[in-house]
Amino acid sequence: LFFGLSALTVLWSFAEPIGFLWIGDARTVRSLKLVAFSMPFMSLSSVMSGYFTACGRVWKPTVVHLGEQLITIGFVAFFLTHSPAGDIEKNCAAVMLGNVCGDAISFVCMLLFYLTDRHSVRDYSAQKLKLTSRMLKVALPLAVSAYARSALSTLEHLLVPRGLKAAGFSADRALSGYGVIQGMVLPILSFPACILMALAELIIPELTEAQVRGNEGDISKTVSSLIKKGLGYSSAVALVLFIFADKLGVRIYSSPEAGDYLRLLAPLIPIMYTDMVADGCLKGLGQQLWCMGINLLDALLGVLLVWQVLPVFALKGYICIIYFNECLNFALSIKRLGKVTKIRLFS
Repeated sequence: LFFGLSALTVLWSFAEPIGFLWIGDARTVRSLKLVAFSMPFMSLSSVMSGYFTACGRVWKPTVVHLGEQLITIGFVAFFLTHSPAGDIEKNCAAVMLGNVCGDAISFVCMLLFYLTDRHSVRDYSAQKLKLTSRMLKVALPLAVSAYARSALSTLEHLLVPRGLKAAGFSADRALSGYGVIQGMVLPILSFPACILMALAELIIPELTEAQVRGNEGDISKTVSSLIKKGLGYSSAVALVLFIFADKLGVRIYSSPEAGDYLRLLAPLIPIMYTDMVADGCLKGLGQQLWCMGINLLDALLGVLLVWQVLPVFALKGYICIIYFNECLNFALSIKRLGKVTKIRLFS
């Protein structure tokens, strides 16, 4: 709650300097102030999601995340249909408001699950001090890495509108194109991944237990099976979204442009989804710091590429950057997974 409220306060207080000076467009201030209200909800939901993962009841946050994706898409579509056509400031605010509503409802659902579940957990207060010190030894390095990655990711998002305007886009067109990709297309791409995200979270304690027992054969078999299932499922999702991209863009957002970008990014789904599974496997095998290193490299390269490529190639360059970063992240994760355990994908 402390970190969530702190993030809300900082983002709300500095929304105008960020909008005017960093992004260079005053119309983003309203959206920044709206998205600030998501911070406490996201922070508290993450804590409760970690609780359910530790207790082995991953299905509860999975159901909530699945519902959150549907609710967010529904709210965004609703607010966009009631937003003035051609008013970029209000359209962007509508997308942000939809996300805030989704985060708020997700938090309420997660809280209800937690309140009905907490009585089933034993009291470990006698071991609290020892547990806290052990937890901090793991959490602090990960937190520092996560903050660094978040800062780089934020910088990347701030540089995108500037890069598009440097490429000759008007302020309206720059915000519109970026908003379509981030606010419309990526939520649709991410929605079917909820199932794989649940598998990735569920497998973490199982792989850790197998590693402690020294069952390398079970680890290799489990990881190989998950990677194969991830590839199969994601390939099917990619095919469906590629075929029905136009209809989805029009039916959900009344935007043919969203359908075009959805079709462009659909072939990336197998890499995106399988990388989620690989990331979960690595975390289950004690490779959290390695995962954070990969994510930091991904974020750093994203900033550099956006800075250099967007002013020349505009939105086409941004699509290429997304492809490059996802492919690099996937390749590094699979390579590391191959070193930690023997993967047999095609046997």
